[in-house]
Amino acid sequence: MRFDVLTLFPVMLDTIFNESIIGRARKNGIINIECHNIRDYSENKHRKVDDTPYGGGMGMLMAAPPIYNCYEAVTNSMDSKPHTIYVSPKGRLFTHKVAEELVQKENIVILCGHYEGVDQRILDEIVDDEISLGDYVLTGGELAAAIIVDAVSRLVDGVLSDSECHEKESIANGLLEFPQYTRPYEFHGAKVPDVLLSGDHAKIERWRFEKSLEITKERRPDLYEKVDIREKEQELKKYIIKACTGGEANAKEK
Repeated sequence: MRFDVLTLFPVMLDTIFNESIIGRARKNGIINIECHNIRDYSENKHRKVDDTPYGGGMGMLMAAPPIYNCYEAVTNSMDSKPHTIYVSPKGRLFTHKVAEELVQKENIVILCGHYEGVDQRILDEIVDDEISLGDYVLTGGELAAAIIVDAVSRLVDGVLSDSECHEKESIANGLLEFPQYTRPYEFHGAKVPDVLLSGDHAKIERWRFEKSLEITKERRPDLYEKVDIREKEQELKKYIIKACTGGEANAKEK
């Protein structure tokens, strides 16, 4: 999968994309992320990319020509038009379901705005999708772009060590995550719940499921209302069988 990010601050994004899981996946060629400096495509001798908005108003607006020149240079070698995203507070809300939708795309271009945004004409001409991270405003689109690339990339086969890493975790399965613990057994008087030391996988998975339900109901009632408890119970039973038998019992059932 390929991502091309059009930005005024490519070094800022490369710093993020070169680290941790995404950095390893990028280095191993599982995903391809290229950050392109829009200033390099300005026809102004001072590499200017913005101007005052028509009609007046505060701040500066990113002009259409350098953005289009950058976009054209990036996409000219592609066999088909990439799915082009503009990160904006006016866009649809980014969720895990949106990430699952985007991972089906072969090429994604993300345009990062800055200042007061970009000329509407460039949005009308090249953008397929506007995406927002939430009801707040950032100084630029770079952090939002990094989040989108990260969330989508981890769904690409081979980026994570096991698909269960994203299938069974918080939000992805419709519930918030259960509490997790590691050594030491006791910390400041608080001990690890005994069930996690029992070695009984069925009891452990049941405890985790019930804790997820409890936390989701308390902290995100909007999510809890959408949960099909009966369906989740069936998923839990299948997972317990797999965890306890290495998948053999599940295979016999089929």
